[in-house]
Amino acid sequence: MDDLARRFAEFARAFEVGAPLYARIAERVAREPEVLDLMSVTPETQRVPVLLFASAHHLLLAEPSHPLAGHYPNLDRANPEGDVTDHFVDFVLSRPEPMRDLLATRSTQTNEIGRCNWFMFPFWLLDQERGELAHVDVGSSAGLNQLFSKLSFMHRPGGRIGPSRDDGDDLTIECDISGNPPIPTRLPRVVWTAGIDVSPIDVRDDDEVRWLEACVWPDQVERFERLRRAIAMARRHDIEVRTGDAVNDVADVIERATNHGHPVVTTSWVLNYLPAERRTAFVDELDRIGSSMDLSWVIAESPHETPELPGHAGSDELITVISLVTWRDGARDVKRLATTHPHGHWVNWGA
Repeated sequence: MDDLARRFAEFARAFEVGAPLYARIAERVAREPEVLDLMSVTPETQRVPVLLFASAHHLLLAEPSHPLAGHYPNLDRANPEGDVTDHFVDFVLSRPEPMRDLLATRSTQTNEIGRCNWFMFPFWLLDQERGELAHVDVGSSAGLNQLFSKLSFMHRPGGRIGPSRDDGDDLTIECDISGNPPIPTRLPRVVWTAGIDVSPIDVRDDDEVRWLEACVWPDQVERFERLRRAIAMARRHDIEVRTGDAVNDVADVIERATNHGHPVVTTSWVLNYLPAERRTAFVDELDRIGSSMDLSWVIAESPHETPELPGHAGSDELITVISLVTWRDGARDVKRLATTHPHGHWVNWGA
């Protein structure tokens, strides 16, 4: 219990500026043994403050009339009353069973649509080299990154590119660019896409979608609203995410991809969730596949979290690094392209 209290106290100090709502709640929870006890059912690897917050947020999204909702900016309630920490403690302790159920069975899961900015420039390079692309997204969650070809993008500098807005879709992803990247003049030709995830989220399931929304911090109103628009888009399009293991099942999906275009695998803040030996096995599997066919892999991961990946050895950087790995005629090449914001707000090309 002391260790868990310490984690909440550390969270409060770390996010006092960036996430003041959760920071205030975390400082209070660190002094509330009954609230901390709710997490006794949580697996040790998931026993972190954000899981408690997401579980409460999940329930609150279904009860927006509760006084606690008045303090959550993403729920757009005016004139909040009372103390938010009092409301939070009352809310979770008066719902012990649904809270424990979520804490015992869920893990935090995000599908940040802004990360499609990470794919734009390497996809454009591959479009120019190979033509039409077939996208295999590993760790696809709800499949929102597979909406890439349906999105509009606003790059600064560079301007807007994307499809016409006569199809009911209206989501534009913005990105500030520094350095000298190859600026696309149109969307890269991604003609086919499929995803793999060990526990995919079905965008047609309201409860599953609510969990995805709950994992967004309520201070991040724009991100929350953008997620909802992306989910609405995913429901209008035939997004395919199959249940599968990154190592064991990627070859089958890549084989299918070759029927449609040049196969491009993407991983974006997903391989850090695998044990080190499975990350090594994933690299070995792509090496095996690339030894007999031309293949590309866009990596958007932190070298600190994934030192086993190509180009990450010897680096302890916490920042997200975009790299492009290609196999051509059996030979592997690795290019570091850029660093980027964890949600895709900016890309620093060449850094």
